[in-house]
Amino acid sequence: MPSDTPDAPDTSAASLTARALLLDMDGTLVNSDAAVERVWRGWAAEHGLDGDEVMKVVHGRQGYATMAELLPDRPMEVNHAENRRLLAQETADTEGVVPVPGAAAFLAAIEDLPHALVTSASVPLATARMTAAGLRMPRVRITAESVGASKPHPEGFLKAAAELGFAPEDCVVFEDSEAGVAAGRAAGMRVVGVGPRAAALGPTVHVPTLERIRVEPAPGGALHLRVAPGAD
Repeated sequence: MPSDTPDAPDTSAASLTARALLLDMDGTLVNSDAAVERVWRGWAAEHGLDGDEVMKVVHGRQGYATMAELLPDRPMEVNHAENRRLLAQETADTEGVVPVPGAAAFLAAIEDLPHALVTSASVPLATARMTAAGLRMPRVRITAESVGASKPHPEGFLKAAAELGFAPEDCVVFEDSEAGVAAGRAAGMRVVGVGPRAAALGPTVHVPTLERIRVEPAPGGALHLRVAPGAD
């Protein structure tokens, strides 16, 4: 009988084959948790909301979508206006923003292979965080300005696949958040879950860090993603 429960991640999978890689930023390439916590716990206090409950929702989404989830009766134009204020705060706050272990080496390894950044951050925020983490910005990137719908909607991943010139089923998504994993699955793509948040979210494969992934070009433009053995 079909189940609506996401498949458990196949941590024993030795490899995946793809033609393009679509990379989330926050939590996947960049650890910005400290800055996100400062800004969003402050917002929660302003509105009399439980900071712990807000932090369960915020990861992976655009700010206005988080606000709509938490304050469903509030006009969306208010959410968009307040989101602009919070984006400015987040862009200015790069204290403690660091690369996820293995991110720099991973980006270097795929520099000449088809890949794109797909983030809920705006261009200024993505630039600030990638710069603070000392990471190379991918040439192809889908940001908040590129889409009309936030993750968990699949629009961002589908746009990235189209821009790279590949079908969704030929792409593998790298994600850490519930909204991001759901967006990748909704796009018809396989998902590599990165880090502790992703372990229980039903990705195709889960790895604790990008240090466990090797990408090897193969004949015909294929990419082999190999999961290095090791304890999670």
